[in-house]
Amino acid sequence: MKSLLRSLKNSAGFTLIETMMALVIMSSALLLLTNSWSGSIMRLQKTQLIFEVAALLERKMAEVEIQYRGKPLTEIPEEAADSFGEEYPQYSWKLTSKQLEIPDLSASLTGQDGGADQMLLSLVKQLTDGLSKSIKEVTVTVVFKPAQGKGAEYSVTTYFVDYEKDVTFGVPGA
Repeated sequence: MKSLLRSLKNSAGFTLIETMMALVIMSSALLLLTNSWSGSIMRLQKTQLIFEVAALLERKMAEVEIQYRGKPLTEIPEEAADSFGEEYPQYSWKLTSKQLEIPDLSASLTGQDGGADQMLLSLVKQLTDGLSKSIKEVTVTVVFKPAQGKGAEYSVTTYFVDYEKDVTFGVPGA
């Protein structure tokens, strides 16, 4: 019996401390692996969202360009909105348009050395007014509204030019 106890005492087994340390190391590794998977899944979901939004923006902008290409700028509505149907129930779109706003350049022209004469200022004003009337800025926005959580909006802007618009640059007083 003594020899049996001695052989059990000298046997190569794990102590309680060694077993606990192994469990701590294994649970830490499992926790790190779980966090890594969770982060990967979130990045994958965000990538899918961005891909869908980009495809929907491209599709809607192509529809708008085909619908209003070659038509007078007055036919483009100031605002429009709709959904993408049952295929994409959490997405909707909205369109906004406005005349192009060109900043007043007269202050920067008169601020230069020697200033600017009245004829140059008049020509610049006619140019900016003519361009503003013949260019329309159109913005298409895709709105993402998930069932829960925070939504997001993604936009793309294009410019429609009315090449038929008569933009004359006459000299005042001539």
